[in-house]
Amino acid sequence: MVQLKIPAVFMRGGTSRAIFLREADLPPDQAIRDRIMLAAMGSPDSYGRQLDGMGGGISSLSKVAIIAPGSRPDADVNYTFGQVSVTDALVDYKGNCGNISSAVGPYAIDEGLLAAPRDGVATVRIHNTNTRKIILARVPVQEGQAAAEGDFVLQGVSGTGARIALEFLDPGGAVTGKLLPTGAPTESLEVPDLGGLAASIVDATNPMVFVRAADLGLQGTEHPEAIDRNTDLTRRLEQIRATAAVRIGLAGSVQEASRKSQAVPKIALVARPVAYRDLSGSDVPPTSTDICARVMSMGKAHRAFALTAAMCLAVAARIPGTVVQEALGPQAAADPSADIRLGHPSGVLPIAALVRGGHAEKVVVYRTARRLMEGFIRVPSRVLRRE
Repeated sequence: MVQLKIPAVFMRGGTSRAIFLREADLPPDQAIRDRIMLAAMGSPDSYGRQLDGMGGGISSLSKVAIIAPGSRPDADVNYTFGQVSVTDALVDYKGNCGNISSAVGPYAIDEGLLAAPRDGVATVRIHNTNTRKIILARVPVQEGQAAAEGDFVLQGVSGTGARIALEFLDPGGAVTGKLLPTGAPTESLEVPDLGGLAASIVDATNPMVFVRAADLGLQGTEHPEAIDRNTDLTRRLEQIRATAAVRIGLAGSVQEASRKSQAVPKIALVARPVAYRDLSGSDVPPTSTDICARVMSMGKAHRAFALTAAMCLAVAARIPGTVVQEALGPQAAADPSADIRLGHPSGVLPIAALVRGGHAEKVVVYRTARRLMEGFIRVPSRVLRRE
């Protein structure tokens, strides 16, 4: 049988890539949609390479974005994010991706989904349907198209690009409805084989569980490949993550949490600023960071830092009593309005969060994005068969 032909755009957003699709070009049946996403990405792939699709074999390169006209008066477009598992037949829609969010504005402008200036900066109001939150993307425009070239350096991406400012408004309670899902900034999680472990569970842009790197015998500056090779460590981290998922009501058991979603919540290790070497081989001195952290994504250590996780970290750093706040260096701790310089495997990410009276008002981050290819994805017609 012939393959299906579906209009698509392949984009880089921040340190991730995704296939962008119009909702109108997809069938309404969710199961069929998911099979289209899986086939387009080349999942599930027991070899972990996604050679039979557009995926890159790691979570940051296995994503989809579905775009539609805005369904709310305060939004220009609707945006639904899907995290496609590399090895399993699973598309996870529970949370958003901050990196891919940065490509939604440029996509909408280039597709003519809103009126944009011929030159200048366009503000695109994005309704993320996963979290039901509004994101404001301020996108540079040249000759009526989203600008791709500029002088902004995004660590983890080679070269420079046009800077896109993203404002995530009212990010608290994106999935659970509460900024602190358990009501406590830090608590003791009873984890199998570990006993009581101090953890902060915070839900801002996406739910996260933060633990001290030192409590697991780590420094918080480990190389991602070293983390992935340590199967005992990755197993423990998944146990902690799954235990937190049960604690905040996202799963009924640790086993269900691992089976149901490895994307939400994510888990991150935090530590006070120390010197380390990033993936480019550059030395990162402790004076250039306010906190060091490593985050897991779909069971693997992220090569940079998932952007929604970084935004949640910035919010958590401004909540008294969290393990994140206690790990802050003196400069960021002394000035609640200062950027938080996050030391991650690919370098340093500045990020700002405004938290007042226990309410997260907004998080601001900067990214670059670029349209890489446009045309059609081709997927086997068997995806249309009802199972």
